[in-house]
Amino acid sequence: MYPAIINAVLAAGTAVIISVLLGPVIIPWLTRLKVGQSIREEGPHGHYAKAGTPTMGGIIIVSAVTATSLLWAGGSPEVIIAGLTMLAFGAVGFWDDYIKVVLKRSLGLRAREKLVLQLLIGLIFGWLLVYYLGRGTEIIIPFWGMTLDLGYLYFPFVVVVLMSAANGANLTDGLDGLAAGVTFFIALALGVICLITDHVSLLVFSAALAGACLGFLVFNRHPARIFMGDTGSMALGGAVAAVAAINKAEIALVIIAGVYVIETLSVIIQVVSFQAVHKRVFLMAPLHHHYELKGCSETAVVKRFCLWSLLFVIIGLMGFLNWG
Repeated sequence: MYPAIINAVLAAGTAVIISVLLGPVIIPWLTRLKVGQSIREEGPHGHYAKAGTPTMGGIIIVSAVTATSLLWAGGSPEVIIAGLTMLAFGAVGFWDDYIKVVLKRSLGLRAREKLVLQLLIGLIFGWLLVYYLGRGTEIIIPFWGMTLDLGYLYFPFVVVVLMSAANGANLTDGLDGLAAGVTFFIALALGVICLITDHVSLLVFSAALAGACLGFLVFNRHPARIFMGDTGSMALGGAVAAVAAINKAEIALVIIAGVYVIETLSVIIQVVSFQAVHKRVFLMAPLHHHYELKGCSETAVVKRFCLWSLLFVIIGLMGFLNWG
């Protein structure tokens, strides 16, 4: 156990260093390319000053996680599959960012195009998981100390998990440091789960993910010098879902990634309410914007959501430890 923990700490440190070193290279490069963030007109007024801030900074996170994982656990099939899943979702996000900020098409990829690409990635991931890694089709039920075999239903299930995590992370990425801060805690929790289930190489990947988020926060904390864009948020969501699925911890992820869940639910509730009765439940969705419009400062909202993330992580781990 101790060598695994030491390797994880070294991997996290490596990812932090790579992220911090990449920032001064990537930020001026994106600035020269004029890859600037556009701001929603109906959004909080305080965000208008952020217009033009370089986006697509997820390149830093993805590069740091990939390089660190190859360095410390490059030969592991689990790490390769988790890494490829992260890269695939990151590529979808990159394509979306590219259309929006480079080609100046504000809507980016159409919703159905995103969903089809995510569906395809999820199906390929599920097949590799079950038939290449030999993971099986069982999932662990937290708090009950039992497993449930889904059989062929596992394939649509894991697709939903991956798509939900990727889009949940994307919705969470709306304030300086929010998505990176929340995902830092999620990655730490998944690292603990990897340790419990003896997925030592995947522990390195989780540690690298946490370290990359921490390093990115050097440039992304308020006031942000760079945004991760869909490139980063979708990659993060795909990565955490992949790690959870390999560990059979998909249900635990629903708790651990609770901030992703409430952000997604706030959007669903807002849309359903408006379409059904033409009234909005929240001042603005996702939920973090609701708190901003109620008068909370951006930094206060981010701190609050990160504390919520820590709480969800503790509850999720308690449920999983009951099984372990």
